[in-house]
Amino acid sequence: MKLEKLAIVTLSVVTFAPLFFQGDRANAEIANWELRSESQTAQVQIFSDPIILNRAKNYARQAAERINGGLSNYRAEPAMHGFAADSPYVDNGDGTWTFTFRGGRPGSDILDVETVVTVSQDGEMVNIDYNGPIRE
Repeated sequence: MKLEKLAIVTLSVVTFAPLFFQGDRANAEIANWELRSESQTAQVQIFSDPIILNRAKNYARQAAERINGGLSNYRAEPAMHGFAADSPYVDNGDGTWTFTFRGGRPGSDILDVETVVTVSQDGEMVNIDYNGPIRE
């Protein structure tokens, strides 16, 4: 899953551990409880708005469909139809995402077209960077 924002999260775990008497009463029953607190800090990435990424993914797929002759001639790979976070994209860090994906003729298992589309997060810019044979 691709994510974009970084948050610092602190998880505190509180446990109660038994304390035993020592010395004359070494075998005594539990006489007291000790409070133990442990904290661990972790960095967690949180994606802020999957709706915006999904819209950008759809714009990229639709641009590929148009340039390749429409839905009667072209279908993008399944990743471009599923969850946006699972789509083949890169966050460029400048307010754009670049999607690189494959496609081919409808009903065919052969994906022989590679398309690279950059979409601005506000949806105002959709640029087809590459559309042609699959590059390795």
